[in-house]
Amino acid sequence: MAIQFNFVSSMLILVLLSISSVEGQGGGGGGVIDVVAKFGAKADEKTDLSKPLLDAWKEACASTSPSKIVIPKGIYFLSTATLDGPCKAPIELQVQGTVKAPADPGAFKEPKWIAFNRIENFKLSGGGVFDGQGTTAYKREGCKGHDYCGSLPINLRFDFLTNAMIQDITTKDSKQFQANVLGCKNITFEHFTVSAPDESPNTDGIHIGRSDGVNVLNSEIKTGDDCVSIGDGSKNLVINGVTCGPGHGISIGSLGLFKNEEPVDGVTVKNCTMTNTSNGVRIKTWPGAEPGTCSNIHFEDITVTNVSSPIIIDQKYCPWNKCKINEESKVKLSNISFKNIHGTSASPKAVKIICSATLPCENVELADIEITHSGPTGPAVSQCSNVKPKVSGKQNPAACSAPIAAKPTPTA
Repeated sequence: MAIQFNFVSSMLILVLLSISSVEGQGGGGGGVIDVVAKFGAKADEKTDLSKPLLDAWKEACASTSPSKIVIPKGIYFLSTATLDGPCKAPIELQVQGTVKAPADPGAFKEPKWIAFNRIENFKLSGGGVFDGQGTTAYKREGCKGHDYCGSLPINLRFDFLTNAMIQDITTKDSKQFQANVLGCKNITFEHFTVSAPDESPNTDGIHIGRSDGVNVLNSEIKTGDDCVSIGDGSKNLVINGVTCGPGHGISIGSLGLFKNEEPVDGVTVKNCTMTNTSNGVRIKTWPGAEPGTCSNIHFEDITVTNVSSPIIIDQKYCPWNKCKINEESKVKLSNISFKNIHGTSASPKAVKIICSATLPCENVELADIEITHSGPTGPAVSQCSNVKPKVSGKQNPAACSAPIAAKPTPTA
């Protein structure tokens, strides 16, 4: 993983050096394109930024030399925008201001607000904010508890990008996922901030699917669902230096619900902090349903504070009882490690590793676990089913020492 991460970082540095040279260029396209100065964008919170932004993108995308589009400081209204590639040279979109979405969920015809599609050598930067104004959507009847809310718009979509950097950007109050990564290769989020209330449903901070070489570094995520969720087809991921909470922790899955899911392979989660989250580090797969594989997953140097389920493998994942709870998961889990995870649990179930009876977990390692719980229901416990983990270092609670209920309780 280290070799690949260093290679990806080197490639991104070369790309960003190329982009940063645009200020000194003149003629022949490229250079700095100010959406206010050149295309008449207005920071008045009511004039739609869509046309000035798309016009600026069209010019930058056609340029044969690197370009930088600037959205200056101020508050802008943007109905929706899809920025399509391929483009002829690297592009940086520097957002210095705050861009606001329509508050009314009914204003969207598709489940996206801003999308970046099929672009190579792209950077999104500037310290700006994308405000999805999702408060109305959070209260929408039927959206919480039993409905996927899939028709609501995602704040930022990154689809089929190659060599991309998302740096010093905030996304807040999305009506659905804050950021969605699909089909990307070599994309890094650094100093990325997510802000949404803990009661906001289905607002995953960053959802990653079918992508290779995704890095989430030194970022702060506060939301109402998973801080980072990792779907099928994800490989070679590094999540390092993320603070999470409120939220549902960092999760792989859920897996095994749909036909033809691709393997998850090579995920490292390291130097992360979870505070007041419902889960810490988690792998979740559906019982029954469809086959799949998930392997080479490593959670290391994790601090948990008042986390309800700090360490969890749940192959009986069953939100809202919408599953075949009495069947076994068909997703094979292997080569999984939990190392140096410490802190406090909000419930006694500090460690819960529930694997499939028909496809037991293989090569699971628990090393240096120190998680405490104090409360009327007793000290922290560790539960295991259909797994024989390799154990080393300190183990508090003692590994796999607590019994499992005869009938599993469905979890959300």
